[in-house]
Amino acid sequence: MVLFLLGSWLPLLIMPFFNQSIFHPAVFLLTGIPGFESYHAWLSIPFCCLYAIAISGNGMILFVILTESSLHEPMYYFLSMLSFTDLGLCLSTLVTMLRIFWFNAQEISFDACISQMFFIHGFTFMESSVLLVMAFDRFIAICNPLRYATILTNSRIIKVGFAIVIRGTTALVPLLLLLKRLSFCRSHVLHHSYCFHPDVMKLSCTDTKINSAFGLAIVISTAGIDSVLILLSYVLIIHSVLSIASPKERKKAFGTCVSHISAVAIFYIPMISLSLVHRFGKHAPPLVHTLIANVYLLIPPVMNPIIYSVKTKQIRKAVLKIFLSKLI
Repeated sequence: MVLFLLGSWLPLLIMPFFNQSIFHPAVFLLTGIPGFESYHAWLSIPFCCLYAIAISGNGMILFVILTESSLHEPMYYFLSMLSFTDLGLCLSTLVTMLRIFWFNAQEISFDACISQMFFIHGFTFMESSVLLVMAFDRFIAICNPLRYATILTNSRIIKVGFAIVIRGTTALVPLLLLLKRLSFCRSHVLHHSYCFHPDVMKLSCTDTKINSAFGLAIVISTAGIDSVLILLSYVLIIHSVLSIASPKERKKAFGTCVSHISAVAIFYIPMISLSLVHRFGKHAPPLVHTLIANVYLLIPPVMNPIIYSVKTKQIRKAVLKIFLSKLI
């Protein structure tokens, strides 16, 4: 009887939802640098240089770690994951940004916009997870060095890699499905050179409370939790290092963390700044939004390979070895 009642009433309950007319625009219009449209061709030069540095730098890190047997250690495997996510972030925005600067081609279809959002936010969440795993790696190496090799085995590192990918992508599927149910009947002009979820969501003329709450919950459950755990890891690391009697050993222990701390800073500071601008900077000039958004996506992929090449002696030696072998 209950099943019969549910079967007869369920279509009546869900019919209004499916009867709602949902309007998706044929295209969105992306924005370059507001107020500098006539200089886009010249502005493309520094952007091309940044993309070239990011792609070549992270590609070199990946190549060196894969080919140099002395770098087949947990720390460098995690560094290769960081380089992979940085490459993904670069390639996710490369086409749309250069199309705008070179050809003034601002149009992007709705489905292409959704796809770009999936890759941008997916690689962002993955990078946050990689930074957390790298903090755990430094914690084990400093606080429990005798068990380092037994804890971070190759099989566990592979499992961690798969978990990072699954975590970074599965949370986005319901978020983007919720976005597809929205109607867009206002302006179709986005404030960035790529599709960013809060930016697209603001153009909807339907209620976006669920989308906003779900998006905030995803950010808190990924990057938010990751940042807290990274901070906790370094509190424990500092406590452990301060218990070391030798000042030389303290300096050496802290020295192994400098590169990772720099990577965490250049990732989270622009991310937090962009989130704050989108939520509280409604009256800020469009140029501020654009600059922070470009810093958020370009600076970490550019700086990470430079930082690790300069600060990590083993990476620097391996890179020099490859270049010298090519010259000879």
